[in-house]
Amino acid sequence: MKIDIEQKAARKLASDINSMLSKHTRPVKFMEVCGTHTMAIHSSGIKSLFTRKLLLVSGPGCPVCVTEKLFIDQAIFLGREYGACLVTFGDLIRVPGSEGSLADLRSKGGLVKVVYSPMDAVKIAIDMEPKPVIFLGVGFETTIPTVAATLKAARSRNIRNLFVLPAFKTIHRPLKILASQEELTGFLLPGHVSAIIGSNSYDYLARDYHKPGVVTGFDALDILLAIRSLVDMAINNEARIENNYKTVVKTNGNAFAMALIDEVFEPAKASWRGLGTIPESGLALKAPYDIFDAYRQFEIQVAPTADDARCKCARILTGELTPNQCGLFGTECMPETPVGPCMVSSEGTCAAYYKYGGSFFES
Repeated sequence: MKIDIEQKAARKLASDINSMLSKHTRPVKFMEVCGTHTMAIHSSGIKSLFTRKLLLVSGPGCPVCVTEKLFIDQAIFLGREYGACLVTFGDLIRVPGSEGSLADLRSKGGLVKVVYSPMDAVKIAIDMEPKPVIFLGVGFETTIPTVAATLKAARSRNIRNLFVLPAFKTIHRPLKILASQEELTGFLLPGHVSAIIGSNSYDYLARDYHKPGVVTGFDALDILLAIRSLVDMAINNEARIENNYKTVVKTNGNAFAMALIDEVFEPAKASWRGLGTIPESGLALKAPYDIFDAYRQFEIQVAPTADDARCKCARILTGELTPNQCGLFGTECMPETPVGPCMVSSEGTCAAYYKYGGSFFES
């Protein structure tokens, strides 16, 4: 009964949105910048509810997808040359590097452990001392506070063989680049990240770029309500930031988590797949926690190599293309044989298209 009610509500919302758009002269293009939103949109079939006057595209919201190949190569180098135990979240394990993936390294006898929490790396380091244990630091503001707490715990326990290979990303700098694109009408803003940084932190989108944004949850109805708000603002030429996820996201975010980040990290440039190097869009370890920085403690001799030119992950991550516009999608590039990270991650756009079908999506 509940499913029937939700389906009726979803159809009513979609009908309202399409009716609103029928009176609007131009198509609208909204970008979600959260990998969980990407999966939710595709799994629920939301895109199939709209006319082509509404285009939903995925942005750089998947932390694994925006991490460049060089990082994978450096991690494999540390595991191979230093015999380090590499500790990672599961999404990273099959991302291809220049000479294979972390899974390939493990199949050849390398030490690679998948964890659900960075804090697990502390126990692994204690158990494996003095062998170096390196946590692969990939993630946005959602997971960064847990890494900060892990390093505080490691420092208090005087653990000397735990390190982090940092490739952390923060959301605001790339959002500013994307907001400058004239064809983007507005943003579905991430729920998990916003729980840390707060809904007020996006005010610049409306103020400086006249782009509306809605922070929303992950149910189909939540997303549809957010889209209706965005369409309404677009039609009326309004730009403001709305928080439709108030049960989780507060205006000023999570002060404790932000304080943890500020204690352990400082802004640094970061390299993004699809967007290049962006100043102050990443985080580096600062004293006294920089003793845990693998880049400081190990000599990593790895030269960058070019991505497969046929792979369109970089353009997909900026909303320029959709997966079915990549010639590798569904042929050479599949979940079992991924060419790019967008097909590997559980939050990747290509993985979403492949799993839930893309025949009715944009062409």
